[in-house]
Amino acid sequence: MIQKFSQVERRIFSFPAVHPCEDVSPATLLGSLISLSQDISNHQSKFFATQRRNARETIRQIGILLVFFEEVRDRGSIVPESALLCFSELHLTFQKIRFLLEDCSREGARLWILMKSEMVATQFRTLIKTVSTALDVLPLNLIDICGEVKELVELVAKQARKAKIDIDPDDERAMRRVRSVLNRFEKGIEPEFQILKWVLDHLEIKSWCDCNKEIQFLEEEISSQCVDGEEREVPFLSSLLGFMSYCRGVVFDTLDNRNTDQTDVRCNIDILSCLNPEDFRCPISLELMIDPVTVSTGQTYDRSSIQKWFKAGNMICPNTGEKLANTGLVPNTNLRKLIHQFCADNGVSLAKTGKKSRDITRTIMPGSPAAAEAMKFLSKFLASKLLFGPSEQKNKSAYEIRLLAKANVFNRSYLIEAGTIPPLLNLLYSFNKSIQENAIAALLKLSKHPSGKKVIVESGGLRSILSVLKRGTSLEARQIAAATIFYLSSVKGYRKLIGETPEAIAALVDLIKEGTACGKKNALVALFGLLLYPGNHQTVLDAGSVPLLVDILTSSDKHELVTDSLAVLATLAESFDGTFAILKTSSLPLIARILRSSTSQAGKEHCVSILLSLCSNGGDEAIAALAKDPSVMSSLYSVVTDGTSQASKKSRSLIKILHKFHETSSSRQGCQAFEHEQSVDVW
Repeated sequence: MIQKFSQVERRIFSFPAVHPCEDVSPATLLGSLISLSQDISNHQSKFFATQRRNARETIRQIGILLVFFEEVRDRGSIVPESALLCFSELHLTFQKIRFLLEDCSREGARLWILMKSEMVATQFRTLIKTVSTALDVLPLNLIDICGEVKELVELVAKQARKAKIDIDPDDERAMRRVRSVLNRFEKGIEPEFQILKWVLDHLEIKSWCDCNKEIQFLEEEISSQCVDGEEREVPFLSSLLGFMSYCRGVVFDTLDNRNTDQTDVRCNIDILSCLNPEDFRCPISLELMIDPVTVSTGQTYDRSSIQKWFKAGNMICPNTGEKLANTGLVPNTNLRKLIHQFCADNGVSLAKTGKKSRDITRTIMPGSPAAAEAMKFLSKFLASKLLFGPSEQKNKSAYEIRLLAKANVFNRSYLIEAGTIPPLLNLLYSFNKSIQENAIAALLKLSKHPSGKKVIVESGGLRSILSVLKRGTSLEARQIAAATIFYLSSVKGYRKLIGETPEAIAALVDLIKEGTACGKKNALVALFGLLLYPGNHQTVLDAGSVPLLVDILTSSDKHELVTDSLAVLATLAESFDGTFAILKTSSLPLIARILRSSTSQAGKEHCVSILLSLCSNGGDEAIAALAKDPSVMSSLYSVVTDGTSQASKKSRSLIKILHKFHETSSSRQGCQAFEHEQSVDVW
């Protein structure tokens, strides 16, 4: 009878109440009303930062009506038809009251509820009036209840009629102060600390953690409104987000203990696994890219989306806002491989994932002038603390930066502009585990911005990052450093620079040997990026990478690691030295077996690529070894049918090589047999 909605499923201020069915039995309706009334009464123990008097009065009235409903149930009274209609109306209204109380006590939504006080008060007023109207027409005389309960119901009806539902004066004062702060931000004036503190105290936001919950709620609400196309309130929400982000960074000096575990860098978090759907989405369509292409600014988009962008007359890069030198599109085949590899290994449907992604492209520009100025002030504040603050504040500032830059392009640009990168690079030499992890994670986020990569490298940061990769205070820090190298290697000119830096590639190979599954993945993808510069191939081979990669193929139960390893081997196998290094490990039968058994289409295609290179560069010996496996042909034909055009082409080439080998072998055997027959005749 009562439809339950979790706060995750139900948007704030949405009241999906359902009217009871016309043929519902009186007992069922009554039972449901009692359950609803109990739910509402239980809100008495919950905390209301605002709307306290309105919520308390509403809960009190419903609590009295609960006594009435229980009395009707316990007496087994017959409920007349006219009373059932009133009960149905009350049931619908009680659902809405429960939703409203849930919203007013919702964790993280205190600032938003405060700023919507007028609307919330109106909702309370409307719902209480509806209860009053239903009770006015309720035929109490026809229902068998005791006189005391009847008087209570009449009292509630009278009080509901006369109820004064207004905004609390303190709430009104808090609203005015928040608006004054936003106005100051818009004018480029930094707000007074005491005003911020008064607002936070009024809302009982007493810790960094409380403030962070408010920020998370506002971010989710902005994202939801953008996805739904209801962006009317997004500028105001953005201003409030700027206000609360500034408060989190400036007002609270220390992180709560429960928030220093750095859970956002663990291996199960998408942002640091490198192979995650958000990184593979087209910034225009938000869908996973099927045919990624790169424009003249170095940014990558799905071909169909960027072509529509050009067709609409746009000649700037959607991601950076830079003017495009031309409309040429270069296929990003390596990225396409990674996307298909990820989808195949993780069961991700290209059709189903697009609309759930957060649109990071909308963060290129600030959501409002107030949000922009708040971020400018906060960036300068954090840069100052990184330079001159004590160790604890440096650590907190680094953590703030990693959060602010996580999925916001504008925040990244202002943090970089404020000069946060050089002091963050200095923190990489700290022996404090938390400081080093926060600093390298913050740099990882900033390295996703084009200017971030440039500042890191021009500040000599490559050497600092590599020092963490080699000798970080924790394995976690080393793994994040590998992910940062991956992003830096997306710049063509930096691949050579990284490859020529002593021990850089060796350190990535060491991480493949020593890291967790996440660390191995980060190192593999970083190596794959560096191998796009041919001059790095020999260094990767000399570092002893091939035996380690083959060992992963043999022993790992992580399908994505196997596929990543195959991708690196496929690139290495393109050279003669790479081919011979792979053949030396006697792994050709293993690769053929993976081709046959792998459930990953990308894995199969990498196998085909490796086998083709081994046969092309390794000569008859490699071809003969592969030809011994009778199952290879069927696997190759499967890739011809189901694989990408490039994989299909390689499969056909390998099939031709094997056919030619078999024909040549048969011909040789025929010649030998013929010579033998002749020798017998002569004999």
